[in-house]
Amino acid sequence: MPRKRRQQLVSQMLENLDASALEQYEHISRRYTRGRDGVYALYRNDTLYYVGLARNLQGRLKQHLKDRHGGAWNRFSVYLTIGNSFVKEMETLLLRIARPKGNKQLGKFVKCQDLRRAFRHDYKADVEERFGQLVGRKKVGTSPRAKPADDGRPALAGFIRKGIALRGWYKGKEYKARVRKNGSIKFQGQIFTSPSGAGMAARGHSTDGWHFWCYERAPGDWVPLNELRKHGRHG
Repeated sequence: MPRKRRQQLVSQMLENLDASALEQYEHISRRYTRGRDGVYALYRNDTLYYVGLARNLQGRLKQHLKDRHGGAWNRFSVYLTIGNSFVKEMETLLLRIARPKGNKQLGKFVKCQDLRRAFRHDYKADVEERFGQLVGRKKVGTSPRAKPADDGRPALAGFIRKGIALRGWYKGKEYKARVRKNGSIKFQGQIFTSPSGAGMAARGHSTDGWHFWCYERAPGDWVPLNELRKHGRHG
């Protein structure tokens, strides 16, 4: 995967100011917060009370001096962002971690996988396997660190439970392939038994397919197939 320039989310911050600065020194505070996107935090002394986001931080903070939150906080911090693409996600993350007293809603992530169901499934499989070992029964399930196939089967047969999408990047172009349930890889109508074979078909020369092809480990998180060899099965 090509290297991406590191993107900056927070460009400026102003922390731990007294609420009086919004009125007594409005001519100064609005220079930095008026019309700016960002996340803000309201405190009662040293205790976090409320977290929010706004497109006009100056106006929102002054509003909180008079609305239902008025009198419940006396200090504030603001974190000015470049654009607002991830501001909602950042606010949701803060709310779920800190759970401020003044917030009624925790918010939702735009696209996020809840791992509790997968954890429950793996937990039950582990308990069943351990019980089988105690009573001398044949092991149920598979080891979390699967072994690659070495008997002529597709190389990914020991690492996946279901079909997964693959992505590869080369010279600014994105290539798409798919791992089938049996571990073989389908790329542009052809079937390959190894990631390297499919990678060579994409790039036109010898390729380490375990590092060229990436799979989506979690929503939006594409990592090299080699991670499967290091950490075990997917799906």
